[in-house]
Amino acid sequence: MPRSYMFTKEQVLDAAIELTREKGFSAVSARSLGDRLGTTSRPIFSHFENMADVQKGIIGAANKIYQSFREEEIKSGRYVPYKASGMAYIRFAKEEKELFRFLFMRQNAFSELKEALAPIMDKSISRLMEQYHIQHEEAHHFHDQLWVHTHGIASMIATGFCNWNMDKVKKMLAESEEYLSRKYGENNVFK
Repeated sequence: MPRSYMFTKEQVLDAAIELTREKGFSAVSARSLGDRLGTTSRPIFSHFENMADVQKGIIGAANKIYQSFREEEIKSGRYVPYKASGMAYIRFAKEEKELFRFLFMRQNAFSELKEALAPIMDKSISRLMEQYHIQHEEAHHFHDQLWVHTHGIASMIATGFCNWNMDKVKKMLAESEEYLSRKYGENNVFK
């Protein structure tokens, strides 16, 4: 007969996400998860091999939360999909500071998320190629330049360096896009 566990894997991950939201990832330990669940650390290792495995679970769960921000922003229709992605990224940084910092500001974060984010980046580059009638390499460079700007704004907001409102953010991204559109053509992907 299979062993019955006191807590499900999802309950452990939910507790880990909440701890990360409240105190940052550095506060997540087997002991703090046990405390959050009202038990010892033992049940954590019924579902996870070690704390590195817990971290992978948090990465997946935090990325799902981020993707829900992105999907919501695209579905809202306030912006074209390319800009909606950038605005969602920044809104995620503003509303989920600790999850943003954990997901996007850790050492090796990009390499851990590369596979999950690759289809989104490919679609973004394809949109730029189509909009501007440019080759893949130019579209990739265009995307990278906007990405650096977007990530910089999001990082400054997530760390409390600045507290810009979304209207200011929208204007800043539009100005960056305007500069790049002069370089790549007159079409404006951020209308």
